[in-house]
Amino acid sequence: MKRSYVGVLILAAILMMNIVFTQLVVHQYYYENYGVTLLYAGLNILLFPVALFVYKNEKNKGGSKGYEK
Repeated sequence: MKRSYVGVLILAAILMMNIVFTQLVVHQYYYENYGVTLLYAGLNILLFPVALFVYKNEKNKGGSKGYEK
């Protein structure tokens, strides 16, 4: 059973983008740029379903899908 590391790398990239967008939200909120703050917060929220989609696709790949008898 060979696993592909592409899904893991994609999830790591999504996590990195979440961290960056969160940092940008805090930075822009501090400087009272509320429109840009909402934009970055929206992008941060949109990344969550993408991460779930990638996770579910990667979970279903590979050999056995659990403890089946």
